[in-house]
Amino acid sequence: MSQQVLDSMDLERERGITIKMHPITMKHTHSDGNEYVLNLIDTPGHVDFTYEVSRSLRACEGALLVVDATQGLEAQTLSNLYLALDANLEIIPVLNKIDLPVARVPEVSHQISDLIGVLDDEILKVSAKTGEGVEALLSAIVERVPPPAGKAEDPLRALIFDSAYESYRGAIAHVRVIDGRMRAGQRIRFAATGKKSEVGEVGILQMSQIKRSELVAGDVGYVVTGCREVRDIRVGDTILDLDHPAPQALPGYREVKPMVFAGVYPQDNDDYELLRDSLGKLALNDSSLIYQPESSVALGFGFRTGFLGMLHFEVVQERLEREYGLNLVCTVPSVEYKAIKQDGKVEIVDNPVLLPDQGTVDHMEEPFVRASIITPEEYIGAIMKLCIEQRGIYINTEYLDTDRCNLHYELPLAEIIFDFYDRLKSMTRGYASFDYELLEYRESKLTKLDILVNGEVVDALSVIVHSDKAYDWGRRVCDRLAGLIPRQMFEVAIQASIGSRIIARSTVRAMRKNVLAKCYGGDVTRKKKLLEKQKAGKKRMKSVGNVEIPQEAFLAILKAE
Repeated sequence: MSQQVLDSMDLERERGITIKMHPITMKHTHSDGNEYVLNLIDTPGHVDFTYEVSRSLRACEGALLVVDATQGLEAQTLSNLYLALDANLEIIPVLNKIDLPVARVPEVSHQISDLIGVLDDEILKVSAKTGEGVEALLSAIVERVPPPAGKAEDPLRALIFDSAYESYRGAIAHVRVIDGRMRAGQRIRFAATGKKSEVGEVGILQMSQIKRSELVAGDVGYVVTGCREVRDIRVGDTILDLDHPAPQALPGYREVKPMVFAGVYPQDNDDYELLRDSLGKLALNDSSLIYQPESSVALGFGFRTGFLGMLHFEVVQERLEREYGLNLVCTVPSVEYKAIKQDGKVEIVDNPVLLPDQGTVDHMEEPFVRASIITPEEYIGAIMKLCIEQRGIYINTEYLDTDRCNLHYELPLAEIIFDFYDRLKSMTRGYASFDYELLEYRESKLTKLDILVNGEVVDALSVIVHSDKAYDWGRRVCDRLAGLIPRQMFEVAIQASIGSRIIARSTVRAMRKNVLAKCYGGDVTRKKKLLEKQKAGKKRMKSVGNVEIPQEAFLAILKAE
């Protein structure tokens, strides 16, 4: 037992966030004397995991809208509330942390009332820390949330909302049985993939897996599927009975696609095998993590890895370093672009190195998102300026109350994956919150920017940027690298180029050895002779000299702003 018992990862406890969802089956004795079974799913709230959240909401009849009494409504809370409303769930508003001295109970209650149109006495005030109001909350769940509507006599339909992997039993699906029954030995088929299998075991999830003879309509539990890979079990898919299949699968399934791509390399090339094995182990429990081998002239052998977003990227990076003892170098994260060639063919580009020759490309498209930023009114000007800098298109402003408003912008995804969130938080003292959803691909003036060190292109530093920002980006990167690359015995030129055109340059000055130190007198021609000899030597050294780029340089590009 621990303080945050459902947050099983160290990262979850440290950051105070949920990364991996946790279903729990519990029993509650109501004031009417009856014992009720409550199936609870603790989902992540971050935008990176929106699809998983939407599927887990479809597995429920009700949702708790938990709002922090000190923070008020946040953008991701609103986003997930709309998902719950779309799923026609019974919403129970809950105000948490009322025990804190800085809690703004009347003010935040008013925000919730205005948002979902409930009376103040319908909002449950609780403190999860002291236990105040928790008993009333459990009673409200029993009274307000309707019971499951499925029928045990109908053909089997079970919704997969999560999955895990165990070494000896293979892939395990976490399911909500919508209709029918499921038991060990039953032959099943996955609707989306068409894969067939046989159920090895079923049960419910409490603090551990508890085996049951069967799961019936309304139950939430686990299924040992007999599949050897977690990729065969896709979130949102429907499990059907192979012998007596239901006429149609449950709606809403789509394949989860990575949004952010980065090269992941070991600092020591000898750790390549360890990195490959570590990524393989992480991918067993995370079907959204994809990776494939790639090589770089600058960094050696590594993997091109796809992530759901920047939080997912940071979590995977930290887990690789903590759990497997790896020291990593990651290239600049990139989104997936579309290069439309002059012959009409479309190429998907997730790595700047793979961008086709600009002469063959008619135009390029990049993904845009609809962003929602909830902020106190005093920071509106600063946030609008930031969004304009990031090529944002203003949509509208909604006032949630007299002091807080919701700004809507359309932004290129590439502009918000670097440090947009950090800058937003710093300029609003942490009060603003940010959420987004993908819209579509739009045509943009994009170009590939290369960085040359000593005349050689460093492929790991190449990026795809908007043409209007290429000069500023190139100049900042060159200046940053000039401060990080150690001085050599010869002058090192750091250049940014678009195609064959150099647009920015910085120079690392050469170290100067004093060859005249031994000349304590004599004719000036002797000194000139020594200086000419040094000059010729440096020129020869420059033509064959290799410059070692330190690991910090690759990390510094992320902070080029």
